[in-house]
Amino acid sequence: MLYQFDGKRPRVGKGSYVSDSARVIGDVTIGDGCYVGHGAIVRGDYGRIVIGDETAVEEGVIIHAPPKDVCTIGRRVTMGHGAIVHAKSLGDLSVIGMGAVVSLWAEVGEEAIVAEGAVVRMRQVVPPAVVMVGSPARAARPLADKDREFWAWGKQLYVDLALKYLEGGFIPLD
Repeated sequence: MLYQFDGKRPRVGKGSYVSDSARVIGDVTIGDGCYVGHGAIVRGDYGRIVIGDETAVEEGVIIHAPPKDVCTIGRRVTMGHGAIVHAKSLGDLSVIGMGAVVSLWAEVGEEAIVAEGAVVRMRQVVPPAVVMVGSPARAARPLADKDREFWAWGKQLYVDLALKYLEGGFIPLD
């Protein structure tokens, strides 16, 4: 569901699916071909959120922007189930694993992977093309070709899923 807040309305790009059980509030821009899953909360009430094209906001993800600031999420980003994102930015093609936390004003570089359950601390800067693990998150290794191949497949899966939902594949039952 989309909600106006304080005179600001969410904008959703073409070919993007937003679940009716998601909450998209206020100053939020969602690009084209995105998937916003069931139970996700995208809260642009006292900050602005910009989500790039073909990005997946999976079920239970929470995205919030710092006060009077912008949370910018790049193109073809994947945020796994239950992730919490309160960041300054997530670079293009980055992955935030299930249950991971990206805290206030943190920055995640392009193609970086924040592993499941990892915690990127306030103002921490994650370099591009690394795999981050642990709490607090630390670089475990550089991104490998096998990672790029797997995530190219996973990202397309959600672009295709958004279209399937929009084309009527999702039918409520009485």
